[in-house]
Amino acid sequence: MTEKSANHLGKFNLGQIVLHQRHQYRGAVYDVDPQFMLPEEWYEKVATTRPDKNQPWYKVLVDGGESEAYVAEQHLIALPDGDPIEHPALEDIFSGFEPGRYHPRHVMN
Repeated sequence: MTEKSANHLGKFNLGQIVLHQRHQYRGAVYDVDPQFMLPEEWYEKVATTRPDKNQPWYKVLVDGGESEAYVAEQHLIALPDGDPIEHPALEDIFSGFEPGRYHPRHVMN
């Protein structure tokens, strides 16, 4: 998926700093699916609030460790002036930072 098409799939852009409203962690969006794309078993086990599968789902680098998350759009809010996050994959995915947003290093397919 290209950055441009990913930016038009949902509410949040690639590189944007977001907050998970329920679990209160910050992260950076690095990919987006137009709807839920993981196996049903994952949804049953992990998505305990049963968010709608027919909304954008985001891949997020979680601040302060090596974790990643797959999150329904309804659970995220933007942090437009958000500070940078700490994650070992940042340099592989992003090339720079400005308040609230990282710049994708590569166009994703």
